[in-house]
Amino acid sequence: MKNFSCLLILLLYCSSTLSQQSEADSLTTNQLEEKNMEFTVMPFVSYNNNLKFMLGAVPMVMYKLNPRDTISPKSLSGVTAVYTTNNSYFVGFFNKFYFNEDKWRGTFFMALGDINSQFFGGELEDADFYNYATNAKIFSIGVQRKLKSNLYGGLTYTYANYNTIFEDGIVDESNTVTNGLELNTLFDTRDNVYYPTSGNMIRARWINYGEWFGNEVEANKINTSFNKYFSVRNNKDVFAARFSGVFGLGDIAFEQQTTVGGKDIRGYSEGKYRGNTVVALQAEYRLNFAERMGVVGFLGAATLYGADNEAFDGKLLPGGGVGFRYRAFKAFKFNIGVDAALGKDDWGINFRIGEAF
Repeated sequence: MKNFSCLLILLLYCSSTLSQQSEADSLTTNQLEEKNMEFTVMPFVSYNNNLKFMLGAVPMVMYKLNPRDTISPKSLSGVTAVYTTNNSYFVGFFNKFYFNEDKWRGTFFMALGDINSQFFGGELEDADFYNYATNAKIFSIGVQRKLKSNLYGGLTYTYANYNTIFEDGIVDESNTVTNGLELNTLFDTRDNVYYPTSGNMIRARWINYGEWFGNEVEANKINTSFNKYFSVRNNKDVFAARFSGVFGLGDIAFEQQTTVGGKDIRGYSEGKYRGNTVVALQAEYRLNFAERMGVVGFLGAATLYGADNEAFDGKLLPGGGVGFRYRAFKAFKFNIGVDAALGKDDWGINFRIGEAF
């Protein structure tokens, strides 16, 4: 489930970090103001040590919910369909809405898939990788309201159904249904929610999986992050830094655990390091050497606690690499690209929609 969760977090993150950019290659300012909608289709090509080659497509559209609203960023809707050479697949439909002069923000997301993955389990010298297959269905809807300047608060509901079968019956087959009610806050001073060049984004999320809400056991997750952006080289480049922490409390299900990898920290794809709590710190330099092309370099480290393998608790896990970026929309600074990253005895080449953070 690890890689499926990371990819879904990636899609959710892409749908919540896209914004408008007024710069254009061949369109005049008046033409941009009149153009309410822009459509693009992006290829999806990646490789890692777990899912192997991942091939797919991502059609997306950016648009104004109200063409007369000059304050709200454009909204985004898209579909992701991906098949992997280890016979996994997933399909996701994602939306991020900005409206009423950016006083309100909303999200809507659905996904399903069959994922063939692996986890690392066992004790000491007997520890090894074990395969498992998960059929997953996920639905999420949320809304945020501006409380005061740059500060938002909101609620999100997420339903998930996981049916997981483990290799050789090492763990009993499980069918997990979760209903998560999330209370979240966001402090956002970024100059652009698609491609920030300055400002901060501080996010805190408390997700309750209460028995009162139809869950078999009580559990809670606290997700926190702090992103900082600096303009560099006369506003041509960006230096970005990020702290993130995911803290699982109570009876965290296997599918709810957090795995080192994804956008925090890149370079881990095997699913070896997983537990209830993961903390990561990373930095990235984004160099734009042409109008629609750029490269990035990134470096960071993570650690975890409440690991399935206790020997991993508190272990420092560094990761870093480089990537290429290409601006997908003519009228907006919104990048796609590919990252090549190394971790501790692991690596991966990942296609990216938008920036990592």
